[in-house]
Amino acid sequence: MKVLVVTGRLAQDLVKDSAHDADVLVLDLDVAAFITPQMLRCAAPAGYDLILIPGSITADFQEVERALGAKIRLGPKHAADLGFVLRHIEDVELSRTIPACVLLEDKMRQDALDRGTMLEAKAEATLAIKGVKIGGGSRMKVLAEIVDCTHISAEALAEKIRYYEEQGADMIDLGLPLDAKPSQVAETLRNAKKTTKLPVSIDTVRPDLILAGLDGGADLILSLNKENLEAVGEAVAAAGVPAVVIPGPEKASLTDNLQLARKMGISVIADPVLDPPLQGLVFSLDRYILFRQAHPEVPLFFGAGNVTELLDADTQGVNALLAALGAEVGACILFTPEYSAKARGSVRELRRASEMMLLASNRKTAPKDLGLDLLVLKEKRPKPEETLPDRFVLASSEYRYDPDPAGSFRIVLARGMILARNRRVTVAGTSAKDILNTLIKGGFVSRLDHAGYLGRELEKAEIALSLGRSYTQDESLLPLDKS
Repeated sequence: MKVLVVTGRLAQDLVKDSAHDADVLVLDLDVAAFITPQMLRCAAPAGYDLILIPGSITADFQEVERALGAKIRLGPKHAADLGFVLRHIEDVELSRTIPACVLLEDKMRQDALDRGTMLEAKAEATLAIKGVKIGGGSRMKVLAEIVDCTHISAEALAEKIRYYEEQGADMIDLGLPLDAKPSQVAETLRNAKKTTKLPVSIDTVRPDLILAGLDGGADLILSLNKENLEAVGEAVAAAGVPAVVIPGPEKASLTDNLQLARKMGISVIADPVLDPPLQGLVFSLDRYILFRQAHPEVPLFFGAGNVTELLDADTQGVNALLAALGAEVGACILFTPEYSAKARGSVRELRRASEMMLLASNRKTAPKDLGLDLLVLKEKRPKPEETLPDRFVLASSEYRYDPDPAGSFRIVLARGMILARNRRVTVAGTSAKDILNTLIKGGFVSRLDHAGYLGRELEKAEIALSLGRSYTQDESLLPLDKS
């Protein structure tokens, strides 16, 4: 395919550097986004199968397309993405209305998800829990814990389960508090299993609660050790319910407990226990490696939440790295609560990370350029900055705001919505643009400076909503000054 890339003077160097085997036509204007159909018609390029114009152009080039006898399609919105587009130009049918970078990003993501689904369907597993594959060549599964589940109402439990389902959890764990009663465990399990078709586990070492969990229909038991195995091991085996085995108490090793559980006929998953940062994290990874070498046939449980809950850092990168470590040591289950506010989103992040590791393992490469990623605040391909003009007016901070006669607004977040309210009206939504337009259209804003202020604050609120952060009017959204 012979390809021509059309651009303007300002972007020509970057376009030429990224053009690979494509030709470049520089038209007589500075900003490429202002290219018109008439300009291209006058240039009359000939002999090309495809002409790429800047992705930010909205004009209709169909008549020029017929005149030149070549397809004219939108390239990327930014010249920095041109190389990426040209490398994958055979992978997608380009559009007259949708920029190539958007089309390719969406297609690569969907292709990656489809490929992951295919790999999972073909994978052989060590065991299955209510149809969910565990171990073997299957994807690491995310087990999402609801902490102290008997302390919350049935409605709150159902809401949390539905949230975890939306976030991509493969299984739900009911974390039982120390004061839980067997009757509460059975009732909570019944409520959980009415809400979800996902496997549901219980998390406790108390024998009476484990037995109550078996009676309530638990699909997985966390956690068996030497002490409770003597009391519940036969019942667990008779129920045919898999169980996670842990070391202890005291000097009882994981291997000893594993052998005892297997002798009783229990289908086992081993938890060598991932320790928190600076409290043995690296040494615990060594335990995983040694155990895996000694027992390659036993599925491994990986407590990612032991790290994310005890490390004050954004979880996207932490969970990506934990999933990579889990994949290397042979983990089959990635376990996490979202107990603290800083860990919100961990289930979704681990699910995405587990998909990335499956794809990368199959491709036998590092987990990059997969079509899936966990990049949120940082970019994979930064866009170049504009050149600073020789003459400009430096913005001044000296400005006095006068109250808007139409009234002031308080902006808050409430149950996944942005609210802009004053004594006259409350406007709710999830889009800053929609809320501001509604306020202006309704005559609730009468000053340009007030409209500008509301636009800034509403946009901050929308970003906070998308990131799962708190929002306080007139305060900085992100702590970017930390160093």
